[in-house]
Amino acid sequence: MTVEEFFTLFKDELNTNENLKGYYRFLNNTELYEFRKAYFCQRLEYVANNIGNNKSVKIFDIGCGYGTTAIFLALNGFTVEGNTLEYYYKQINTRLQYWSKYGDMSKVNLKYENLFDSNLKNNYYNYVITIDVLHHLEPINDALKIIYSSLLPNGKLIACEENGKNIINSTRLFLKRGNKRIIEFYDENLGKKVKMGNENIRNLKNWTNKLNEAELKINKDSIQYIRFYFPSKYKKQSASEIINKEQQLWKTNKFYKNYFFHGLNFVAVK
Repeated sequence: MTVEEFFTLFKDELNTNENLKGYYRFLNNTELYEFRKAYFCQRLEYVANNIGNNKSVKIFDIGCGYGTTAIFLALNGFTVEGNTLEYYYKQINTRLQYWSKYGDMSKVNLKYENLFDSNLKNNYYNYVITIDVLHHLEPINDALKIIYSSLLPNGKLIACEENGKNIINSTRLFLKRGNKRIIEFYDENLGKKVKMGNENIRNLKNWTNKLNEAELKINKDSIQYIRFYFPSKYKKQSASEIINKEQQLWKTNKFYKNYFFHGLNFVAVK
């Protein structure tokens, strides 16, 4: 199933599930629809492209949220494990029932657990996925050690993050949370406090340093920046035209890449 085919069915699901509709926000503002869809689909495509076609690989999705990535991969024949916290988990069984019409959802095994309680198998996974999650993991050094230990030799961490050097992102988050980059919240299901990065986004250099300390090396050819243009651009051009321009732009304009691209994707290898 292609990303485009999946998104069409996903949109149908959102129309039947108010909880998901409010979270993903594709359908609550028609003027932002193409803008948001482009970002979502580019990230999912990035994950799919970096995993490839070998259905026997072992995959773990950290902080899988509502399980969207895991579901997409299962529809394409992959078996995916993952974990999630908070309100997301209550929706997962309903989602698996919906998607079972289109593929084998027994390939999806998602648990309610904190990464630091997960006891991931050592030297087991070919891929660990983190989508908008890496900046939430704290203590980050301990989290990266767990990821490293769980990966097979030459295993890969596939990360989709916000660009911490983006001026708009950085300013918005500073106004929202100041310098309080790490917080704790009480998880009723776990019965204890959980430490979390408070939208603690980082730039590529900072991630490179953190990952190097954990003996995970970013593949330079895997680096991708996404989302530069504002939503108004989508009224004038198609999403594919805009994406093509953006993908040329970040490779040729270092200033725009560093300070004005919103998303940052990369793969780090054990």
